[in-house]
Amino acid sequence: MEKNVGYYANLPYTIELQRDQEEGWFVRVKELPGCMSQGDTPDEALTMIQEAMLGWLEVSLEAGHTIPEPQSDDGYSGRFVVRVPRSLHRRLVEAAAADSVSLNQFISVTLAQAVGQQLSSTTSAPRDMEGTRSRSIKRRQFAPRPTTELHEGKADYTSGEGQPG
Repeated sequence: MEKNVGYYANLPYTIELQRDQEEGWFVRVKELPGCMSQGDTPDEALTMIQEAMLGWLEVSLEAGHTIPEPQSDDGYSGRFVVRVPRSLHRRLVEAAAADSVSLNQFISVTLAQAVGQQLSSTTSAPRDMEGTRSRSIKRRQFAPRPTTELHEGKADYTSGEGQPG
């Protein structure tokens, strides 16, 4: 398969969307250094990054640069074993029981919060150094129109299905 702009544009790159108090919304493609844009609204910023990404890919390919591809999740099973002191194990079990959740669920949510990721719509979005909320979006396909969903007063920004527009 020829690796052209269309090939790269349809890869599941990570798009990071962040509120900028002065400029609206800042957006970038995590795997493509310098590929960034902004918009007055989240939808506008996501539309703008699509255009920026196509331009970034085109210029990089013409210059003969290597284009980074998103890292696949295939090498990660979602399972790992960790040894902890018995006293910590007991405290974790007690904390999970107090929240009426399984130990696995409690540890998953606690780890996700610690590394600033969102597991579900019930977990709050991570905050950056200045206290503003940011989002990472893993795209499955390049989408012409992003969608916005509201969950418990928090907006989740995801790209929809489609081809480059």
